[in-house]
Parts: sequence; C-alpha cells; structure tokens
Amino acid sequence: MNRIVINDVRDIDLEHIFECGQCFRWVPAGDGSGDYTGAAGRYAARVSLRPAAPSVSTHDAAEDNVQNAGKYRLMIEATGGDEAFWSDYFDLGTDYGAIKDELVRNEPEIENAVNYGYGIRILRQDIFETLISFVVSQNNNIPRIRKCIEALCSRYGEYIGEAFGREWHAFPEPEVLAAASEEDLAALRLGYRAGYIKAAAERYVSDRDCGCLPQTREDILSYRGVGPKVANCIMLFGLRDVGAFPVDTWVKHIMNDMYGFDENDMRGMERFARDKFGELAGYAQQYLFYYYRDSGR
Repeated sequence: MNRIVINDVRDIDLEHIFECGQCFRWVPAGDGSGDYTGAAGRYAARVSLRPAAPSVSTHDAAEDNVQNAGKYRLMIEATGGDEAFWSDYFDLGTDYGAIKDELVRNEPEIENAVNYGYGIRILRQDIFETLISFVVSQNNNIPRIRKCIEALCSRYGEYIGEAFGREWHAFPEPEVLAAASEEDLAALRLGYRAGYIKAAAERYVSDRDCGCLPQTREDILSYRGVGPKVANCIMLFGLRDVGAFPVDTWVKHIMNDMYGFDENDMRGMERFARDKFGELAGYAQQYLFYYYRDSGR
C-alpha cells in the first residue's frame, strides 16, 4: 500500500471535488472523518485532507496560522500510483486561486458560487471511463449512476484487490465492454443504456486502433446515444476542454435565474457562456452547478 503526503495544497476540498457531479467512483469513507474512498485508473485509494502542519516552527502560533492559512496536507493511501500520478489526477499543477480571481473579476455575479465551491478541482480522468460514465448518467440520478458503474466494474473490470473493507476492480477496458453482449450489460440494470455502452466501446476500440480517438465535440457527438449535454461533460471531464459548458436541468435553472434565459434556449446559454467566461467556462459551470444544487437555490 502506497502512502503519499502532498503538503501545502491550496484551493481544495474533497467534498466539493467528489460531489460536484464530475465523477462517480468516490464515496465518503463513512466514519465521519471527511475522507473519501474510490478508484482512479488501476488504483483504489483512501484520500484525506488535513490542515497544513507548519513547515518551519516560528514558536509563534499566530504567525504559524497566518503562514499556513488555506494550506492543506493531501494524504493518499493507495494500492498504487506515485506522487506524480496522484498530483496529476487532482490537477495540483493548476492555480485555481488565479482562475477564481479571474472569473470573479470578469463576472462579479459569480462570486457567491465561487466562494461556496472554493475547493472544486477538475480531476484528470481517463477519457474512456468518462465517456461510458456519462453515457450511463443520462436520465439518471447520482446514487443509481454509482451503482451502475460499480456493477460494470465488478463484472468486467480487472481485479485490483481488497482494500478499505471491500474488493475493488478497475474500470473495464474498452475491448472488454465491446465484447460484452447487450443482454449481459442490460442485466446490470443499465436499461436502454446497455446498447449505447456497447456501441460506444466498439466505436472507441475502432477509433483507437486506427489512431483517431475523439478529440473534438463533433467527434464525441458522433458516438451513438451522445447528445450535446453529455458531449460537453465528456469534453470537460475527459478531454480537459475547460471551455466546455455542459447544460443540464440545473444549469438551465441557473441561467434562467441569473440571466433571464428561456430554459429551452440551450444554444443561447452556451454562446453566452463562451462570451462571458471564455476559456474558463467549464470552471464557471462547476462552481455554479455545485452552488445551486447543493445550496438548494
């Protein structure tokens, strides 16, 4: 088991990261600690966040508090992956403080949302896992999405091992899901999504083998069963196109409430987001989505 401690991390909160709708394999540890357990790639992990310890003692508690304000220790107990892997996964090389400052400077109306979800970071997730996860997410709620994805992993994913009181499996490889029958996939209570999952896996394998994996929104939209909202989610969370602006039911409500958009005017909302937030539109979407959904606005 690898034990990794990354010091002096800013702009991070585990609940904000794992409950903002970007991923589905992480859940609270269940012991009131605020820790989360989950899987990334071929590794299972328990992740903790604690206030930063003073790097050099000044023998002055007040000064130590000033120096360490807003800093945390990110602690990861994992079945594999080194510090570089986990730093990349949590996007620790990106200055989210600067992103938040720029968003608020360009659009003061977003300040409450940015402050509320201050600890959101957009994870660097595998593109195939993101593709399948958001196909599963269509017309679905988060608890059920999580169950569906864990069923897929348990049935088709490579066995990782036992850790944190349970057995873990990696996300299935594309060729494994491509070879699965639609009937076997449907038996995992995936409903009509079973056909989309198999078709997406087959297409992904074909694209990978010819060296033409999806890179653009148009590429993603050409996958069977992928509409504009799901495509933008895949662009943002799988391809790291942080200018993508997914519009779901919550975002429609947000854009109506904040800017007076008709909730059916999805194209207008996307254009507005590009003009208002530019290449930071994906970050803006996450702060707004989390703020409205979590605060019950």
